[in-house]
Amino acid sequence: MGTVSALDNTSAPIAVQHLATPSLSIQQRLYRLWRKYDVALLGGIFFTLVLTISLFAPVFSPYDPGQRDLKNRLAEPSAVHVFGTDELGRDVLSRVIFGGRTVLSGAFAALGLSFGIGLMIGIAAGYKGGWVDNLLMRCMDILLSFPSVLLAILVVTTLGVGQTNVIIAISVAQIPVFARLVRSIVLILVGQEYVTAAKSLGAHDSAIILRHIFPNMIPPMLVQATAMLAITIATSTALNFLGLGVETGTPDWGMMIADGQGLLFDAPHVAFFPGLCLLLTVLSVNFVGDGLRDHLDPRLRNQAG
Repeated sequence: MGTVSALDNTSAPIAVQHLATPSLSIQQRLYRLWRKYDVALLGGIFFTLVLTISLFAPVFSPYDPGQRDLKNRLAEPSAVHVFGTDELGRDVLSRVIFGGRTVLSGAFAALGLSFGIGLMIGIAAGYKGGWVDNLLMRCMDILLSFPSVLLAILVVTTLGVGQTNVIIAISVAQIPVFARLVRSIVLILVGQEYVTAAKSLGAHDSAIILRHIFPNMIPPMLVQATAMLAITIATSTALNFLGLGVETGTPDWGMMIADGQGLLFDAPHVAFFPGLCLLLTVLSVNFVGDGLRDHLDPRLRNQAG
């Protein structure tokens, strides 16, 4: 009886203390989330806004991006034309909005293509090993030996000018990045006990990959994909700036910057606003990637806490 009473006396305060601890309200949780990831949340809000405006460009655009008004050419920003007009009298704001659709659609297409191919190559190399691993990784090393932008330029000049070829060129340049990351993750996961146990029970390779390996690859791959999206946007814009992508006259940030570089002293707004949108978009994606990395990496999350 004495032992029971002693346990009761020691456990009672703990239970009372646990019950007395107030749970955080929704406002307090949101405030803590904001304090912890304020920059990443701002980046996510801005990038979501850019995506929404670009997706519904006809709704938000005040004018037809191809409509010419030579009487108002090179007009300065005003209430009628918020971002001014270019050398052909086209509304810069409308072209920036539609240009975002061109840039982001090409960037997401290139990212998805390189992500999918790199994922398959990395899984095959890391899971099979042996000569398959050596062959695939030597091919990836050859691609990595070229700077990504120069490799993209080489591919697009070989295939020809066009937005589709730009997407292929950027994908080829980024496949090795995803492939090597996936391979390194798979090499670690293959040695885990649960994978060994699944193999000993006779599980098929595809089942092991889908059930045990692929789910554990999602966090690092998500962070890498976010970082590569910013690079993809910048590379796509650079290729269009060089005239290797979209056709002349197509609303695109890179093409608009190229058209406005000769007007920097007469009408700086022609190149300034698309350049500003490009800068803020790339920065917002980078901020989101940093926030995802801090949240998904347990070591960084504990340090932040």
